[in-house]
Amino acid sequence: MNAIDPKRRGKRGLSVRRPPRSAPSTMLARLVGPGFHRLLDRIDAGLTTGSLDAILPDGARRMLGGRASGPACEVHLVHWRALIRLAMSGSAGWYRAWAAGEWASPDPVPLFALFMANAKALGDAARPRGPMRWIGRIVHALRRNDRRGSRRNIAYHYDLGNDFYALWLDQNMHYSSALFRDPEDRLENLEQAQRRKVDAVLDRLALKDGADLLEIGCGWGGLAEQAMERCLLRYTGLTISAEQADYAGDRLGSGATISLTDYRDATGRYDAIASVEMVEAVGQRYWPDYLAAIHRLLKPGGRAAIQYILIDDSIFEGYARGADFIQTYIFPGGMLISESRFRALAAKQGLEWRDVQRFGPHYAETLRRWRDRFDQAIEKGQLPASFDQHFVDLWRYYLMYCEGGFRGGTIDVAQVTLVKPS
Repeated sequence: MNAIDPKRRGKRGLSVRRPPRSAPSTMLARLVGPGFHRLLDRIDAGLTTGSLDAILPDGARRMLGGRASGPACEVHLVHWRALIRLAMSGSAGWYRAWAAGEWASPDPVPLFALFMANAKALGDAARPRGPMRWIGRIVHALRRNDRRGSRRNIAYHYDLGNDFYALWLDQNMHYSSALFRDPEDRLENLEQAQRRKVDAVLDRLALKDGADLLEIGCGWGGLAEQAMERCLLRYTGLTISAEQADYAGDRLGSGATISLTDYRDATGRYDAIASVEMVEAVGQRYWPDYLAAIHRLLKPGGRAAIQYILIDDSIFEGYARGADFIQTYIFPGGMLISESRFRALAAKQGLEWRDVQRFGPHYAETLRRWRDRFDQAIEKGQLPASFDQHFVDLWRYYLMYCEGGFRGGTIDVAQVTLVKPS
């Protein structure tokens, strides 16, 4: 993939690179144009809400959707090849087209929100198909989260370096959705909103002095630190990221145990378990193992607080059949949760499902804040020299893509309490 020259792309990655037109290319466009317009017809038919103002490679404009209020966006199709990539490889192909300069937008976030808001109606119009779908599935299957694969997949993402994440996360290093007083209120700082999120998790656990608390996926130790401020407890944190283990161990000192251990190999019995946005790294095949571990590790009457990212059940099957942009480029082996399927598996383990709270708009705002901080770090030249422009472009796209997903509404974030009966 070719990263776009940073001098030709603004803060949001918006510039349009138009290839020079020639007589042969104009003739080719006339020959293949009807096929591309049929694909645009399919997209148009699937946009039940919102609108897309498309500027086509020949300079013509076409409005797609516009039937009901919703996300409104503009896309410059610099080359028809972008639609071929979208049709063959879905969101992963659409990213490759963006990286190659084949499309651009004044703001890609509402574009991603538009596609997610209409994901059910669009059906397979923007999902991998044919050989590309099978290739994606095979590659994704090879990244399965057995014990060895999990370590490799987690290292791919989280071991980019603690210094990198410290540039744009909040000062307590929370890499999960914050919980704002109001996600539309820009006055509350990210640190306060992240503390509120952790408080919401801990409130579910009813911790008391002397309690044993396990965290599956302890990150950089932010939840542990806040929990130990509340009461005198014995804390154990599990991670399989060497970078996170080093950071959390230094941060928490002798008052906590940080273990470089897979959740499937954890031992002991605990009054409470916390797990914040770790289950997305488990993969559907291993959801039963994850829930079995929670049941096994909890004492009778114990409580687990889980924060998880879910995708609408109505589109889960289509999502699970391929490998999307996130799975291909950002989180190998990842899988968003089908809440109904996950809840049914929890019930089979004898875990009671209680008090779900969803707060997707808060994640959209969290991602916007992270992107602002990321851009500021880039502008100040603070990014480690080992990360090139291609990496910068990829991660900026990732943050915009995820923000749009939550603004579209078919992806959400939630907290739930799981209780092991006495």
